Amino acid sequence: MVRSDDPVLPVRVMDGAGVEVEPVSMFLRDLRGCDYSVETLRSYGLALLRWQRFLWAVEVGWERATRIEVRDFVLWLQQAPKPGRLSKARSGSVNVVTGKRYRGAGYAARTINHNLSVVKGFYDFHAHFGGGPVVNPVPRPRVADAAGRVHAHHNPMEPYRQHRRAPYRQKEPKQVPRAIPDGLFNDLFASMRSHRDRALLAFYISTGARASELLGVTGEYVDIGQQLIGVIRKGSRDLQWLPASPDAFVWLRLYQQQLRRRVEFRPGLPLWVTLRRPHGPLNYAAFRAVLQRANAVLGTNWSLHDLRHTAAHRMIDDPNLSLADVQWLLGHMQVTTTQRYLEPREEEVVAKFRAHHAAAAAQPSPPPIADGYRPEVMQALFGRNLP
Repeated sequence: MVRSDDPVLPVRVMDGAGVEVEPVSMFLRDLRGCDYSVETLRSYGLALLRWQRFLWAVEVGWERATRIEVRDFVLWLQQAPKPGRLSKARSGSVNVVTGKRYRGAGYAARTINHNLSVVKGFYDFHAHFGGGPVVNPVPRPRVADAAGRVHAHHNPMEPYRQHRRAPYRQKEPKQVPRAIPDGLFNDLFASMRSHRDRALLAFYISTGARASELLGVTGEYVDIGQQLIGVIRKGSRDLQWLPASPDAFVWLRLYQQQLRRRVEFRPGLPLWVTLRRPHGPLNYAAFRAVLQRANAVLGTNWSLHDLRHTAAHRMIDDPNLSLADVQWLLGHMQVTTTQRYLEPREEEVVAKFRAHHAAAAAQPSPPPIADGYRPEVMQALFGRNLP
């Protein structure tokens, strides 16, 4: 897959000979017309590229694919190693410092399900124009309502229907947002090597902005007087001014002062740039590399999204902030998404149970019932005075 300067189709899927796969381009062009972002098109393009590569390997044309190919495709994804993943020695293991599991060497269940959704949409699109197989090769869920709708709201006048996963859909483990404890965050902050990195960490932890949102800030979206920073929301693309902590603006000023003779900070130009010449915009991969270097020093495996989870947990714990306040700051469309942070955290529950066991051990156990036995016999047996 390659990127292009074409605003209509910014990403294109190519075959082994370098020829554009036109059926995929038609589908991506339609998504672009529906106002999907470039990153979404890239994600869909990668999913379809995996599907096309599998079909090329088994020598089956996309228009002749059946449910059998979809089944074999899922079986292949379950076994195939994902490019660029960790070594098998660390894959799936748990970090002893953070308690987080390292990502596996293969494709996650969520990735497989995402691929199935993309392939299903791809064939639905071509079926609308009379192309592709007669029946969508990706099977639908087994249970639907009377109108054929899947996961529709239950009608109390109809018998209850138990919804089940569609065939080949993987079981996704429940993901609980994990925050960085204060002590470990202090260690992470101390491991930053530059004022720029300290400023970014301070903004992440105080605003809860997504990584791409904060990295995309330009000079006109910084209001030092009001201590606000403006971000373009990932989903709605609305401009939202987020309040940040005072120390974040102090680190920002130190970072700008350090580069004042080499970089121009003004409206329209990126706020975050690389420290080495030539100074270009700091992208997601570059700052993730900064975090990975810190993880190597600290022996941790924190991710950029953990900073957003940490900020959300800190805000939820503040009694002066309501759930609606936190929802607004995080940019969640549904309050149910914010409610995930109300679930008890593992470290807090473990600490409470440790205190419970310690309190139970400190209290003397009640004396045994001594009905029918002489007190001196019970004292000789248990070694204490009984009533």
